[in-house]
Amino acid sequence: MESDKVFTEHSEKLGKLGEELSKIQYDFKIKDRPSEKYWSLRIEEFNKYHNKVIEYFTQAYTLMNLLNEEQSGLFLLRISKLKQLGRKFIENMEKIKQNPSIMNTKDKQQSKWSVEQKEELIRSNKECLNHEKHMNIFFREFYEKNMKTK
Repeated sequence: MESDKVFTEHSEKLGKLGEELSKIQYDFKIKDRPSEKYWSLRIEEFNKYHNKVIEYFTQAYTLMNLLNEEQSGLFLLRISKLKQLGRKFIENMEKIKQNPSIMNTKDKQQSKWSVEQKEELIRSNKECLNHEKHMNIFFREFYEKNMKTK
């Protein structure tokens, strides 16, 4: 049957993307490193990871869409939100990269602006991580209900 073949192809592609993603393994832990080079590398690492995550979830959406358009539509909205959160996190890391002394924990007299920038970085990091976790849960539940028996 043609639909089974398409489903299998999309499943295999999703599996390969999952393997690629597991090799990247971005660490969301925020470290107090007051170095422009460090933050440049972090931005690069996150970009690579985030692009692969978006690719993975887009493939998951395609697979879900074969079985349930309503649920896949909700998932597509979550992908859009994840993209927004990722952009915000990158923007916040760019601000830190431009002024890495914000991350200097030894500086006890940081300005209010520096403290706010650091807090915003931490907040956007958590939002991105938590949204991705919720997407994984949503997809796993969808998989258990709709795809495991295929």
